[in-house]
Parts: sequence; C-alpha cells; structure tokens
Amino acid sequence: MNFLAHLYLSKNHTNILIGNFIADGIQGNQFTHLSSEIQQGIALHRHIDTYTDAHPIVRKSKRRLHKRYGHYDGVIIDLFYDHFLARNWNQYSAIPLDIYVKSVYQLLQEQVDILPLKTQQFLPHLIAYDWLYNYQFFDGMEAILNGMNRRTQLKSKMNMAIEDLKDLHQEFENDFTLFFKDLCIFSDRKLKEIQESTL
Repeated sequence: MNFLAHLYLSKNHTNILIGNFIADGIQGNQFTHLSSEIQQGIALHRHIDTYTDAHPIVRKSKRRLHKRYGHYDGVIIDLFYDHFLARNWNQYSAIPLDIYVKSVYQLLQEQVDILPLKTQQFLPHLIAYDWLYNYQFFDGMEAILNGMNRRTQLKSKMNMAIEDLKDLHQEFENDFTLFFKDLCIFSDRKLKEIQESTL
C-alpha cells in the first residue's frame, strides 16, 4: 500500500502513524533509537507490505496492468489503491479527507527532526503537490505517475499507467474494495499483536 493507506491503518495513534509513514526510509533495524510506538509503526508497515504483496486480489490487480511496467507493477497498484481510498474516503472515515491530510502534514512538519533524511527530503514535495488529497483525481494521479516515471529515469513507463487506470477503473476499484476489507482486518489484528508483544 502507499502513503494514504498506511496512514489510515495507523488509526489515531500519532507515533505509530509516524513510524508507519517513515518505514520505507528505514533500512534494516536502524530504528532502535526511536520511541517504542514509532518502532511499532515501522513493524506494522512492514507486515502490511508483506501481506499486501502476497494477497491474491493484489496479484490479480497486477495482472490487469499492461506488461510494459515489469517489476514496477506493485508500485503502480499501491498508487491505484490509494486513489480509490481517497476517492471513497467518506466510506472509511468520519473526518473529511482535506482536514485529515492537513492534520497529517502539520504533524509531520512538527516532527521533522526525527524523520529519516530520505523522508525529510521528500516531505516538502509531498505537501507542495498535496499528494494525499490529490490521489482522488485523475489529474492528480497523472501528475504523480509522471513524477514517479521521472524518478526512474523514464525506465518504468509509469506515466502511461493513467491509461490503465481509466480503462479498467471499475475493475481496479472492485479489487481495492475487496482487498481493503481484508487488509483492515489484518492490520487491526497485527497492530494489537505488536502492541501486546512490547508491553
């Protein structure tokens, strides 16, 4: 899953949310200096990623994509799923998406000193282009996919994935809805296990 889903699955736990957000910028076990709850968030993120990669619905989504993307198919599906979470946000949260993402941006800016360098460098870009909010729009997704393609020196061809999203929008949305229901159940259970194991 991508940023918005990881944030959402952290529930209302501030430090777990931070850990979940920064996990991709942390290598191995280079997080022992961080608070227990942030470490829990990193662990949760990794469990979510492992579960997602192995899920049959996610694999079905990847097979729907054009073969030109190769091993970038997982990144694209992560972005697509965040698109559907943002688009259907009011089905999952009582807090409007614009208010939610502003609170997340504020929190991350307030805690910027504890974020990994990789995350510190990326955060201004995320906020400036308001990715978390703009996931819901085709224009927003197109801009994000174009940006991701540039980051891969145009090797990924991810800019072309907006065509796949539009052409198979309903199919991808059906995949997301079914998968996200499973993921929420898994994530809630796994978070409780992680919290209990650190008591």
